[in-house]
Amino acid sequence: MSLFLLNLLLAVAWAALTGQFTLPGLAIGFAVGFLALWVVQPLFENRGGGYFLKVYRWLKLLVLFHWELVVSSISVAWDVLTPRHRARPGVITIPLKAKGEAEVLLVTNLISLTPGTLSLDVTEDCNTLVVHAMFADDPAAIAAQIENGMERWVREALS
Repeated sequence: MSLFLLNLLLAVAWAALTGQFTLPGLAIGFAVGFLALWVVQPLFENRGGGYFLKVYRWLKLLVLFHWELVVSSISVAWDVLTPRHRARPGVITIPLKAKGEAEVLLVTNLISLTPGTLSLDVTEDCNTLVVHAMFADDPAAIAAQIENGMERWVREALS
């Protein structure tokens, strides 16, 4: 049995024991199950290292994406609400290191969900992404920020 499936079963068992079959109840059960599996990790043949690393990488992606979401929301709101506008919109092409349709799809969707940026197109070979940025003063800096930020986090999570 995979550790992820075992963790899900522990989450359902937790929800059944507490009588809270809600999303927060299942999330708490998942976290408690994860900690329990972490403690008994030496009992597994493969030590479960891959599972725990993958969960860490997905949590990292979620936390860092939400951080980017808050920072960009504040930046866009500040620019809209203040009399001095810093926005210099532009279209930027960004070379992608993401391989596979799932990675490219997740990167483009996360970019589009972030205020101030919008994914416009991906080339046929999935090697170049076209993005509209609200603050496109330095296209190279924006490309580097996406490559070293969101794209890297997605590649790590899906590897």
